[in-house]
Amino acid sequence: MNKIALSLLAHPDDAEILCGGTLMRLADAGWEIHIATATPGDCGTMVENRWAISSIRTKEAKAAADMIGATYHCLDERDLMVVFDKPTIQKTMDLFRRVAPTLVFTHAAKDYMMDHEQVSLLARAASFGYGAPNISHHPLKPGSRVPYLYYCDPIEGIDPYGKEVEPTTFIDISAQMEKKVQMLACHASQREWLRAHHGMDEYLDSTRRHSAKRGAKIGKAAGEAFVQHLGHPYPHDDILAKIFG
Repeated sequence: MNKIALSLLAHPDDAEILCGGTLMRLADAGWEIHIATATPGDCGTMVENRWAISSIRTKEAKAAADMIGATYHCLDERDLMVVFDKPTIQKTMDLFRRVAPTLVFTHAAKDYMMDHEQVSLLARAASFGYGAPNISHHPLKPGSRVPYLYYCDPIEGIDPYGKEVEPTTFIDISAQMEKKVQMLACHASQREWLRAHHGMDEYLDSTRRHSAKRGAKIGKAAGEAFVQHLGHPYPHDDILAKIFG
């Protein structure tokens, strides 16, 4: 099996918050890592125009990815307008075809904002279909297969109705926590905006709190949690548990 992991999430900084420690551990274990966002974060500002902030945020995303030797991709959809339609499905299929992931992370199916939910659908569709020869003009790479698919925690670990998510898999990221925070701090445009708005470093502090909460579930200082997709014909063994215990 090819050791290629892809996180497809909605916005720059989502990967660092939701699965950055796990991606770091995979990279250390010899996996090829790809971090993709549906949008360049073009609405994540109160002061810049959409073109300026997109340039800033994609550079920040690349800098964070570089910290763990990952490759950054962007589908270049618009913030708050991500949809599950034919053109966007095709973009996603093409991305999967180029990367040929065997392990995929995406958003929870139910989350606090619709961009996240739409990206979850896109990742699910592409993970199922990218191996079909006629779905993309990009050549089918050897080893292309239906990948392991994991849904990251929704923000705060709760669904839109306030119900706490019950993960299938917990990953100890205690040793990776400080570097995870450093990756997140690469997204200075978001950190500074939230520091000005909240009067505290909430951007980093909330990530620390949730990682500590998930770590406590397994008796560790910090953790990340996932729900594995187990529908037909996805793999049913928990590869993350196999790799990390």
